[in-house]
Amino acid sequence: MTAHRHFLLYKPYGYLSQFMSNCAREARKKKFLGTLHDFPAETMAVGRLDEHSEGLLLLTTDGRVSEQIRRKDVEKEYYAQVDGIPTDEAIMQLEAGIEIAHRSVLYHTLPARVRRLATDPNLPARGQKIRDERHGPTSWVSIIVTEGKFRQVRKMTAAAGYPTLRLVRVRVGNIWLTDMQPGEVREVAEFPVMNTTAHPPNNGR
Repeated sequence: MTAHRHFLLYKPYGYLSQFMSNCAREARKKKFLGTLHDFPAETMAVGRLDEHSEGLLLLTTDGRVSEQIRRKDVEKEYYAQVDGIPTDEAIMQLEAGIEIAHRSVLYHTLPARVRRLATDPNLPARGQKIRDERHGPTSWVSIIVTEGKFRQVRKMTAAAGYPTLRLVRVRVGNIWLTDMQPGEVREVAEFPVMNTTAHPPNNGR
């Protein structure tokens, strides 16, 4: 029996969280994970990031491991660059849970942990410019959730009045993005994600 394989990937901006497309038009116009590395045929992404989001993506050939990581007691932490500087009230709204649209119905998100970042995180520059600073200030917040509805974090910050301009997933459980670069793939022996109480590594991510 062939041993299962596991990978960490820094998904770059502009890539879909799938390996290829059977649609010829989409295949011509979009970017896919399969162009970044020679993954085994049975590899699956554990939780997706939308095309315009970046950061840590776990991949595995083991469906049981995928189920374990997607449980609601495994934290997912995101750094979001938002339009404006969130007020204390907005932070409390996000922490308590906020109403967003999901599959054409209203959904109240589960409680989250949210904090402003005192300094900009140490992340690689994004290829596409965020926006002109003349349009007003931006700031960064850390948002920790245990669920993963489609574009959830973006919808949460928009509902609180602070649309997300850049979104980077920096942690899943105990696994951090650390010093990985966009497009980088690292094969690992296992995913030690069961302990969800995690602290940032020394480099601030």
